[in-house]
Amino acid sequence: MADVLPFPKVRPDRHPDVEPGVEPDRPLREVIGDVLREERLDQERTLADVADDAHVSLPYLSEVERGRKEVSSDLLAAICDALDLPLVEVLERSADRLRPQMRGGSGVLMLAA
Repeated sequence: MADVLPFPKVRPDRHPDVEPGVEPDRPLREVIGDVLREERLDQERTLADVADDAHVSLPYLSEVERGRKEVSSDLLAAICDALDLPLVEVLERSADRLRPQMRGGSGVLMLAA
């Protein structure tokens, strides 16, 4: 019988073929905060403006954007509405940043039995 070799543990963020900008080990709250902040800045809006439109306090919105607070689904929806940004878009952008995307290849790992 052949020797059994352990399957190597490769962290996607340390793999040389992982796309730049992918951060699979970051907390979701930080990634969502980055997406919200980037969108707000792209719209050239202030924290105060978006906080007012979302009916949340400015310090709270700042904490959410910096990834310091876990935002509830209701408040995230309110912030997205204030930014005129669909919630699904925020989630897709966040997932793209968390999902390791390998350069080249099919993304399928074949293992022999």
